[in-house]
Amino acid sequence: MRAGRLVLCLGLAIVLAACGRHESAGRNSPTAPAAAMRSGTTHGAGQKQAAEQASDLPSKITRMNEDGSETVEDVPSDSGAHNPLLAAVASTVAASTTQASAATSGTTQWQEGVNYTRLVPAQPTAAPAGQVEVLEFFWYACPHCAALEPMVESWKKTMPAYVSFSPVPVMWSEGHRSLARLYYTLQSLGKLDQLHGEVFKEIQEHNDPLIGADPANTAEAERLQTAFAVKSGISEADFKKAYHSMSVDMALQRADQLVQRYRIDGVPTFVVNGKYIADVRSADGADRLLSLVSDLAAQEHKH
Repeated sequence: MRAGRLVLCLGLAIVLAACGRHESAGRNSPTAPAAAMRSGTTHGAGQKQAAEQASDLPSKITRMNEDGSETVEDVPSDSGAHNPLLAAVASTVAASTTQASAATSGTTQWQEGVNYTRLVPAQPTAAPAGQVEVLEFFWYACPHCAALEPMVESWKKTMPAYVSFSPVPVMWSEGHRSLARLYYTLQSLGKLDQLHGEVFKEIQEHNDPLIGADPANTAEAERLQTAFAVKSGISEADFKKAYHSMSVDMALQRADQLVQRYRIDGVPTFVVNGKYIADVRSADGADRLLSLVSDLAAQEHKH
């Protein structure tokens, strides 16, 4: 059995597209332009192969080593009810404490240092008084962020009124920054609710990375994103005006500060009220991750 899993791991390492930080996006490579992790990478499979291996894909993670090589590790699987893209993957965030404690909500017990990491010291948040801030760090070109997105949308419809939820695009490179600029441009135009999922679909399903072959070519990224916006019903003039606006520049600066403050090195990653960090791996599954986030938010609200 172990030998079979090793063969599968090696096979997946070859056939699954890895999101390497130093890779650039070709027109047919939705996983570029850069790493989905600074210390680890994510991977995705084609729909046919993912459907055939649905029970195994969520248990794999491709990790980028310091020397640039890659290894494939097992990751505990969740319920198995996955979108074909859903390979439940995220980076492991280094624990800031080695002393384990338990946070209990209902019948579910979450262990500090295992299911989530406590930040010491806790960081200030931008949430109004009485609100619990929940940040989701993501990247449009990450297939696992795309797969998690429908779950996040469903969770948002039922999350308590005291939760202040904000997605934050990562800013690891010019390629990431270009897609982050698209996110905040759509937000400034009031089109984010309508087109957030469509951006994921354009990249993940239509194999259009919305940046050029050279992630550093911001002019090409702007051209491609403008074309996407026009196709989606936004006027070219309105899009370009917002794209280069001061409000979008300031939003990018805030996002960059948050990525650095929380030392985000993998996506999708959630931060709850400036105190707790969790991801799919630590929570032991995508469904459990959102339950964990809800429980941590409830715990914070009580305090």
